[in-house]
Amino acid sequence: MSAKHSPASGEVGRRIVWYRRRAGVSARALAACADMDLTNYQRIERGRGNPTLSTLLQIATALEVDLSVLVTGLRPEELQNGRFPYGHTEIARRRRGSSSMY
Repeated sequence: MSAKHSPASGEVGRRIVWYRRRAGVSARALAACADMDLTNYQRIERGRGNPTLSTLLQIATALEVDLSVLVTGLRPEELQNGRFPYGHTEIARRRRGSSSMY
């Protein structure tokens, strides 16, 4: 059974691959530079992982790029499992439409 992964994870993985190839470094070498297990690193590249902020920072450091290039422009619609976060300014409006309390 294959788990569904978010479009955001796939996009981050594509960006990592692009920067790694641009640097002319193998996945094995980049994983070593990032102090990561190769298998875990490859899962992230394929968009199959859900890396923590710390892990993304390790990868960005190994790529010698700013962390922001890996995540800039990602949208909430690209999250997995129907998660739909919203801004804090919408709390009052959403409360009026719901009987539940926050």
